[in-house]
Amino acid sequence: MIHGLKGFREEEFLAGNPFNPCNRWIKSLLYLSLEENLVTLQEKAEFVYAALVAAYGELHWQPSNEPVDELIWTILSANTNDTNSGRAFHNLKERFGGDWDAVRTASLDEIKEAIRVAGMYNQKAPNLVASLEKLKQERGAYSLDDLPDKPVAEAQRYLESFPGVGHKTASIVLLFCFNMAAFPVDTHIQRQTQRLGLSDRKASPEKIKGIWEALLPAETFYALHVNLIRHGREVCQARTPRCEICVLQAQCDYFQQQGAWR
Repeated sequence: MIHGLKGFREEEFLAGNPFNPCNRWIKSLLYLSLEENLVTLQEKAEFVYAALVAAYGELHWQPSNEPVDELIWTILSANTNDTNSGRAFHNLKERFGGDWDAVRTASLDEIKEAIRVAGMYNQKAPNLVASLEKLKQERGAYSLDDLPDKPVAEAQRYLESFPGVGHKTASIVLLFCFNMAAFPVDTHIQRQTQRLGLSDRKASPEKIKGIWEALLPAETFYALHVNLIRHGREVCQARTPRCEICVLQAQCDYFQQQGAWR
């Protein structure tokens, strides 16, 4: 068994079963002696990536929603769960026939009724209309297809200029729609980054976004984002973290009671 990765068998890894991260860089990281402290934040970040790949698999990016759809969906996702934001998005599409121009020109009451399940509809409905109005006025169409032509920072700033769009929403659109080098940080990722000691205990999501983007290459962002969210939901939970089964415990300041967690 590879030391520090509970329940993970070396022969299964080498045989590519059940996961097949055919990457020598990942394999070499898994063989690091965890009895010797990894001294740099970059080494710790690399270990986290490799351990989560071993646990959950190395996910590969594929285009998700159409970019404007993703933008609208992520605006709806603020302060609610995936189930409710998904229901609100599909209600909106169904009520207006998937026509964003019809949403832009609809009454706010109609939009609020369609997205009510997502909560905060009094704020989200005007933000949706204002975002669609901005697209219509600036581009003459409901499209964000040219974003990959821009530098990441410029594309991020542009998306954040839309009402109701912050760094997380902008990063989700860039990463999930275009696989651009933007790392979205939600509450699960924020919590784990703080516990691991990769940031201080009160670091903001925006600061944590910058930390991960500085420590790891862009090609890791998609798999890392998805795996950290899964790990946060299933293992590193907010109130009752399941530290006894965590594959990251060897390098977790919270578990080791060191750093800011001592």
